[in-house]
Amino acid sequence: MKIAIIVREETMQRCTCKGCLNAFFQKKDAFSRYEDDLTLVTFTHDGGDIDRKIEMMIKNGVDAVHLSSCMRGKSANYEPLAKQLSEYFDVVGYTHGPEEGKEPKTLIINKADKMF
Repeated sequence: MKIAIIVREETMQRCTCKGCLNAFFQKKDAFSRYEDDLTLVTFTHDGGDIDRKIEMMIKNGVDAVHLSSCMRGKSANYEPLAKQLSEYFDVVGYTHGPEEGKEPKTLIINKADKMF
């Protein structure tokens, strides 16, 4: 399974992304749901040309996109971005920490059966 992780651009200015990467490589938290081998294809932030990033993720065969836990908690663009990504990929709305967030936001969107 090919995975992309998108983090919040503002957070990336001060974060080492250890939580996201640790969860991915140890297959814990949001990544414990996968039984297959995982390949991290993309690790990027939500700024810049998101359409170009989506195009490259499609080209590289990404199956699922994880929006980082900081995106869910702090990004006003979280749900619109999740909806946009769900046109092409399964979307999981966190990477590490508890599955439940402080705010009731859509957590998992399978591109086949969207929850919006």
